[in-house]
Amino acid sequence: MKELVEFMAKSLVESPEEVRVSERVYRERTVLRLQVAPEDAGRVIGKNGRVANAMRSVLNVASIRQSHDVILKIM
Repeated sequence: MKELVEFMAKSLVESPEEVRVSERVYRERTVLRLQVAPEDAGRVIGKNGRVANAMRSVLNVASIRQSHDVILKIM
């Protein structure tokens, strides 16, 4: 999952070297924290959060296949 988020984020931003994804596992849930350069935050979030919601939808489908909840937080 972490690699998937990293791939999607690096494809969207101007500074892919500043993309950081950290992962924490809590019981039956994984929390992924995505950090990008401040000037790239708008690209990752998108207008009205559409890009962020699309990324979460892709993660949701992948998490269903693995029977494990995943939450994406964009910092």
